[in-house]
Amino acid sequence: MVSPSAADTFRALHHDRSPGDALVLPGPWDAASARVFEEAGFPALATPSAGVAASLGYEDGQTPADEMFAAVRRIVRAVSVPVSADIEGGYGLAPKELVERLLETGAVGCNLEDSGPDGTLNDPRAQADWLAEVRAAAGDRVVLNARVDTFIRGAADPIAEALDRARLYVAAGADCVYPIGAPADAVPALRSGIEGPINVGAPPGGPSLREWGELGATRITFGPGLQRRAMGAVREIAEGLR
Repeated sequence: MVSPSAADTFRALHHDRSPGDALVLPGPWDAASARVFEEAGFPALATPSAGVAASLGYEDGQTPADEMFAAVRRIVRAVSVPVSADIEGGYGLAPKELVERLLETGAVGCNLEDSGPDGTLNDPRAQADWLAEVRAAAGDRVVLNARVDTFIRGAADPIAEALDRARLYVAAGADCVYPIGAPADAVPALRSGIEGPINVGAPPGGPSLREWGELGATRITFGPGLQRRAMGAVREIAEGLR
Protein backbone atom coordinates (compact mmCIF):
# COMPACT_ATOMS: atom_id res chain seq x y z
CA MET A 1 0.00 0.00 0.00
CA VAL A 2 1.31 3.42 -0.95
CA SER A 3 2.14 5.90 1.82
CA PRO A 4 0.58 9.37 1.86
CA SER A 5 4.07 10.89 1.78
CA ALA A 6 4.74 9.42 -1.68
CA ALA A 7 1.65 11.16 -3.04
CA ASP A 8 2.68 14.36 -1.28
CA THR A 9 6.09 14.18 -2.96
CA PHE A 10 4.47 13.77 -6.37
CA ARG A 11 1.93 16.54 -5.71
CA ALA A 12 4.69 18.94 -4.68
CA LEU A 13 6.41 18.45 -8.05
CA HIS A 14 3.44 20.21 -9.66
CA HIS A 15 3.82 23.44 -7.68
CA ASP A 16 6.18 26.41 -7.47
CA ARG A 17 7.55 25.81 -10.94
CA SER A 18 9.02 28.67 -12.94
CA PRO A 19 7.81 29.44 -16.49
CA GLY A 20 9.60 27.21 -18.95
CA ASP A 21 10.26 24.57 -16.29
CA ALA A 22 7.25 22.27 -16.63
CA LEU A 23 7.24 18.88 -14.93
CA VAL A 24 8.17 16.38 -17.66
CA LEU A 25 6.71 12.92 -17.10
CA PRO A 26 7.84 10.24 -19.56
CA GLY A 27 5.34 7.46 -20.16
CA PRO A 28 6.69 3.95 -19.51
CA TRP A 29 4.79 1.06 -21.03
CA ASP A 30 6.54 -1.70 -19.10
CA ALA A 31 9.04 -2.25 -16.29
CA ALA A 32 12.09 -2.07 -18.57
CA SER A 33 11.16 1.30 -20.08
CA ALA A 34 10.31 2.62 -16.59
CA ARG A 35 13.81 1.79 -15.40
CA VAL A 36 15.34 3.55 -18.40
CA PHE A 37 13.40 6.74 -17.65
CA GLU A 38 14.26 6.61 -13.96
CA GLU A 39 17.95 6.07 -14.73
CA ALA A 40 17.81 9.12 -17.02
CA GLY A 41 16.96 11.21 -13.96
CA PHE A 42 13.23 11.92 -14.26
CA PRO A 43 11.65 12.52 -10.82
CA ALA A 44 8.33 10.80 -11.64
CA LEU A 45 6.62 8.85 -14.43
CA ALA A 46 3.13 8.68 -15.93
CA THR A 47 1.94 5.54 -17.71
CA PRO A 48 0.00 5.95 -20.98
CA SER A 49 -2.99 3.62 -21.37
CA ALA A 50 -2.45 3.31 -25.13
CA GLY A 51 1.23 2.49 -24.73
CA VAL A 52 0.54 -0.12 -22.06
CA ALA A 53 -2.27 -1.55 -24.20
CA ALA A 54 0.09 -1.92 -27.16
CA SER A 55 2.69 -3.66 -25.01
CA LEU A 56 0.03 -6.15 -23.91
CA GLY A 57 -1.31 -6.75 -27.41
CA TYR A 58 -4.51 -4.70 -27.14
CA GLU A 59 -5.95 -1.75 -28.99
CA ASP A 60 -6.24 1.46 -26.99
CA GLY A 61 -9.26 1.30 -24.71
CA GLN A 62 -9.54 -2.49 -24.92
CA THR A 63 -7.26 -3.53 -22.06
CA PRO A 64 -9.12 -5.44 -19.33
CA ALA A 65 -8.93 -3.71 -15.96
CA ASP A 66 -7.11 -6.62 -14.31
CA GLU A 67 -4.36 -6.53 -16.94
CA MET A 68 -3.98 -2.75 -16.77
CA PHE A 69 -3.65 -2.74 -12.99
CA ALA A 70 -1.18 -5.64 -13.16
CA ALA A 71 0.93 -3.78 -15.72
CA VAL A 72 0.95 -0.64 -13.58
CA ARG A 73 1.97 -2.72 -10.57
CA ARG A 74 4.97 -4.13 -12.45
CA ILE A 75 6.03 -0.64 -13.52
CA VAL A 76 5.74 0.74 -9.98
CA ARG A 77 7.68 -2.21 -8.56
CA ALA A 78 10.53 -1.60 -11.03
CA VAL A 79 11.30 1.98 -9.95
CA SER A 80 11.70 4.12 -6.84
CA VAL A 81 10.17 7.34 -8.23
CA PRO A 82 6.44 8.19 -8.04
CA VAL A 83 4.24 6.75 -10.78
CA SER A 84 0.90 8.07 -12.03
CA ALA A 85 -1.34 5.65 -13.94
CA ASP A 86 -3.65 6.31 -16.85
CA ILE A 87 -6.71 4.28 -15.85
CA GLU A 88 -8.88 5.56 -18.69
CA GLY A 89 -12.53 6.03 -17.67
CA GLY A 90 -12.28 3.95 -14.51
CA TYR A 91 -13.39 0.61 -16.01
CA GLY A 92 -16.91 0.95 -14.64
CA LEU A 93 -15.66 0.49 -11.07
CA ALA A 94 -17.25 2.29 -8.14
CA PRO A 95 -15.01 5.09 -6.83
CA LYS A 96 -14.04 3.25 -3.64
CA GLU A 97 -13.06 0.07 -5.50
CA LEU A 98 -11.28 2.06 -8.20
CA VAL A 99 -9.15 3.86 -5.60
CA GLU A 100 -8.42 0.65 -3.72
CA ARG A 101 -7.25 -1.11 -6.85
CA LEU A 102 -5.12 1.85 -7.89
CA LEU A 103 -3.45 2.06 -4.48
CA GLU A 104 -2.78 -1.68 -4.52
CA THR A 105 -0.53 -1.10 -7.55
CA GLY A 106 1.57 1.42 -5.62
CA ALA A 107 0.71 4.28 -7.99
CA VAL A 108 0.32 7.72 -6.43
CA GLY A 109 -1.66 9.41 -9.19
CA CYS A 110 -4.10 8.73 -11.98
CA ASN A 111 -5.64 10.12 -15.15
CA LEU A 112 -9.41 9.85 -15.53
CA GLU A 113 -11.11 10.63 -18.85
CA ASP A 114 -14.34 12.58 -19.29
CA SER A 115 -15.60 10.86 -22.43
CA GLY A 116 -16.85 7.37 -23.11
CA PRO A 117 -15.63 4.60 -25.44
CA ASP A 118 -18.08 5.82 -28.09
CA GLY A 119 -16.39 9.23 -28.14
CA THR A 120 -19.24 11.07 -26.42
CA LEU A 121 -18.33 13.64 -23.79
CA ASN A 122 -19.68 12.85 -20.35
CA ASP A 123 -22.08 15.28 -18.74
CA PRO A 124 -19.69 17.70 -17.01
CA ARG A 125 -21.62 17.98 -13.75
CA ALA A 126 -22.07 14.23 -13.49
CA GLN A 127 -18.35 13.83 -14.20
CA ALA A 128 -17.51 16.36 -11.50
CA ASP A 129 -19.71 14.53 -9.01
CA TRP A 130 -17.95 11.27 -9.85
CA LEU A 131 -14.52 12.90 -9.48
CA ALA A 132 -15.60 14.23 -6.10
CA GLU A 133 -16.43 10.67 -5.04
CA VAL A 134 -13.03 9.48 -6.23
CA ARG A 135 -11.38 12.30 -4.29
CA ALA A 136 -13.38 11.45 -1.16
CA ALA A 137 -12.33 7.80 -1.41
CA ALA A 138 -8.69 8.65 -2.09
CA GLY A 139 -8.18 11.50 0.34
CA ASP A 140 -4.67 12.87 -0.17
CA ARG A 141 -3.25 9.52 -1.27
CA VAL A 142 -3.79 10.11 -5.00
CA VAL A 143 -2.85 13.01 -7.28
CA LEU A 144 -5.93 13.26 -9.47
CA ASN A 145 -5.39 14.39 -13.07
CA ALA A 146 -8.79 15.11 -14.64
CA ARG A 147 -8.72 14.75 -18.40
CA VAL A 148 -10.80 17.17 -20.47
CA ASP A 149 -11.62 15.74 -23.88
CA THR A 150 -13.24 18.70 -25.65
CA PHE A 151 -10.37 19.08 -28.14
CA ILE A 152 -10.37 15.44 -29.25
CA ARG A 153 -14.14 14.95 -29.26
CA GLY A 154 -15.12 17.76 -31.61
CA ALA A 155 -16.68 20.19 -29.14
CA ALA A 156 -18.17 23.28 -30.81
CA ASP A 157 -15.99 25.64 -28.76
CA PRO A 158 -13.30 23.43 -27.24
CA ILE A 159 -11.56 26.18 -25.27
CA ALA A 160 -14.71 27.56 -23.64
CA GLU A 161 -16.05 24.08 -22.90
CA ALA A 162 -12.67 23.00 -21.54
CA LEU A 163 -12.63 25.97 -19.19
CA ASP A 164 -16.14 25.21 -17.94
CA ARG A 165 -15.28 21.58 -17.32
CA ALA A 166 -11.93 22.38 -15.73
CA ARG A 167 -13.53 24.71 -13.19
CA LEU A 168 -16.00 22.02 -12.20
CA TYR A 169 -13.30 19.38 -11.91
CA VAL A 170 -10.98 21.56 -9.84
CA ALA A 171 -13.88 22.36 -7.52
CA ALA A 172 -14.51 18.61 -7.25
CA GLY A 173 -10.96 18.05 -6.02
CA ALA A 174 -8.81 17.49 -9.10
CA ASP A 175 -5.15 18.32 -8.50
CA CYS A 176 -4.43 18.89 -12.18
CA VAL A 177 -6.45 19.28 -15.37
CA TYR A 178 -5.48 17.70 -18.68
CA PRO A 179 -7.07 19.25 -21.80
CA ILE A 180 -5.79 16.49 -24.05
CA GLY A 181 -5.12 17.47 -27.64
CA ALA A 182 -5.06 21.20 -26.89
CA PRO A 183 -2.92 22.97 -29.53
CA ALA A 184 -0.14 25.26 -28.45
CA ASP A 185 -2.08 28.42 -29.32
CA ALA A 186 -4.89 27.41 -26.94
CA VAL A 187 -2.67 26.92 -23.90
CA PRO A 188 -2.36 30.60 -22.84
CA ALA A 189 -6.17 30.95 -22.73
CA LEU A 190 -6.45 27.73 -20.76
CA ARG A 191 -3.73 28.88 -18.38
CA SER A 192 -5.46 32.19 -17.72
CA GLY A 193 -8.80 30.51 -17.02
CA ILE A 194 -7.82 27.45 -15.00
CA GLU A 195 -6.81 27.47 -11.37
CA GLY A 196 -3.99 25.09 -10.58
CA PRO A 197 -1.70 22.85 -12.63
CA ILE A 198 -2.34 22.10 -16.31
CA ASN A 199 -1.12 18.99 -18.12
CA VAL A 200 -0.44 19.16 -21.86
CA GLY A 201 0.44 16.38 -24.26
CA ALA A 202 3.55 17.06 -26.35
CA PRO A 203 3.22 15.61 -29.87
CA PRO A 204 6.27 15.02 -32.08
CA GLY A 205 7.29 18.10 -34.03
CA GLY A 206 5.54 20.55 -31.73
CA PRO A 207 6.99 23.22 -29.44
CA SER A 208 9.97 22.34 -27.28
CA LEU A 209 9.37 21.30 -23.70
CA ARG A 210 10.57 24.72 -22.52
CA GLU A 211 8.20 26.45 -24.94
CA TRP A 212 5.25 24.42 -23.64
CA GLY A 213 6.16 25.57 -20.14
CA GLU A 214 6.42 29.19 -21.24
CA LEU A 215 2.97 28.93 -22.83
CA GLY A 216 1.54 27.89 -19.48
CA ALA A 217 1.89 24.12 -19.13
CA THR A 218 2.68 22.88 -15.64
CA ARG A 219 3.13 19.24 -16.58
CA ILE A 220 4.00 17.55 -19.88
CA THR A 221 3.17 14.00 -20.88
CA PHE A 222 3.50 12.12 -24.15
CA GLY A 223 0.66 9.62 -24.37
CA PRO A 224 1.82 6.58 -26.37
CA GLY A 225 4.29 8.69 -28.35
CA LEU A 226 7.45 7.39 -26.66
CA GLN A 227 6.34 3.77 -26.96
CA ARG A 228 5.64 4.27 -30.65
CA ARG A 229 9.04 5.86 -31.20
CA ALA A 230 10.65 2.93 -29.43
CA MET A 231 8.76 0.48 -31.63
CA GLY A 232 9.93 2.44 -34.65
CA ALA A 233 13.50 1.82 -33.52
CA VAL A 234 12.75 -1.88 -33.04
CA ARG A 235 11.28 -1.97 -36.54
CA GLU A 236 14.49 -0.50 -37.96
CA ILE A 237 16.52 -3.11 -36.10
CA ALA A 238 14.27 -5.86 -37.43
CA GLU A 239 14.60 -4.59 -40.98
CA GLY A 240 18.37 -4.53 -40.57
CA LEU A 241 18.37 -8.20 -39.61
CA ARG A 242 16.67 -9.35 -42.78
